[in-house]
Amino acid sequence: MSADDERRLARVALTWLAEPGTRAVHRLVERHGPVATLDLLLDGGSPDGWLHSTVAARTAAGDARAVAAEALERADRLGARLVTPDDEEWPAQVAVLANLRLPDVTRRVDVETAPPLCFWVRGSWPLGEALDRSVAVVGARAATGYGQHVATELGYGLAERDWTVVSGGAFGIDAAAHRGALNAGGLTVAVLACGLDRPYPMGNAALFDRIADTGLLVSEWPPGAEPLRPRFLIRNRVIAGGTRGTVLVEASARSGATQTARRAIYTNRAVMVVPGPVTSAMSVGAHEFLRDFPKARLVTGLAHVLEEVGRIGADLAPLTRGPRRPADALDDDARSLLEALPRRGAMGVDRLAARAGVDVRTALRKLSLLEELSMVVRREGGYALVPPSRPKRTTAATTSGSA
Repeated sequence: MSADDERRLARVALTWLAEPGTRAVHRLVERHGPVATLDLLLDGGSPDGWLHSTVAARTAAGDARAVAAEALERADRLGARLVTPDDEEWPAQVAVLANLRLPDVTRRVDVETAPPLCFWVRGSWPLGEALDRSVAVVGARAATGYGQHVATELGYGLAERDWTVVSGGAFGIDAAAHRGALNAGGLTVAVLACGLDRPYPMGNAALFDRIADTGLLVSEWPPGAEPLRPRFLIRNRVIAGGTRGTVLVEASARSGATQTARRAIYTNRAVMVVPGPVTSAMSVGAHEFLRDFPKARLVTGLAHVLEEVGRIGADLAPLTRGPRRPADALDDDARSLLEALPRRGAMGVDRLAARAGVDVRTALRKLSLLEELSMVVRREGGYALVPPSRPKRTTAATTSGSA
């Protein structure tokens, strides 16, 4: 076995011995390399009591190197590949997870947020290239029709503009975002919390096959790994740190999607929240996130998202304006005369000028302009407003005659 193959095997074995994100393992690999770290842990030399117990329990269940070799063979049969930091396609941006520290947390899944040791990938795109220009779209599994519509539109619009859409492959918002990107013929990446051969939920199996055909399925867990509940939160840090920004579309009060957004906030990524009806239980978590994190930005569509994650000064959202009216282009004097005219009837120039607060010569000049614009009409008693046009009424006789 070559030195490179030995390093790759060691990374797989370490991920099996301790769950991805374990900080003590990451520090040891950074200091000693994966092979020496594996030897150290298997010899019982862990500096962390919890890690020592975990390694002992896993070692009792099997030989770490043999398990890793079997995983590599299984991946090869699956048409998947292992990607490590030694490979050109490694996504360098996940290194930001080394600095991820969530405040006021005690659960292991919230503390152990170190960068991945390796990824299992199914699909032809280079992983680093796919994630280089990517946006995560996440949200509730029990999404409303409103949320699914917004997620689909965002997925489609981002993919249409050559952004990779990243999500977790779950029901609801995740699936809607993936499908939107696929329908646009764009690139989408599903980051799973289980082995690539055990996609969860199984109801999305056909969707996962579509993603693998044109995009990427990605996991830190080897083939055969089960989708255990804590693994979804472990996975979420990769979605947050591996993309340029995260859009939270819908989230209930206890949604895991808010945990993805929280991890994105603390890795200094752009975090965007789509507002929903204040009466919707599926938007409670999203609205609370906006209140708790002033850095999060409220977005209402693709243009706002692109402004947050795009190039500075090049992807600005258009200003929101109401419909333009003919009077919007008038200067102050012309607008004053227009406002001074009575709603009904005509008014002489002298009286109109006094009422608008302009001299008679200015009034005559501006009234001529307003007349040209078909906004006023000259009558015997002075000037009057042009009445608004009304749609023609269709009588029953006319209707029957045309029939």
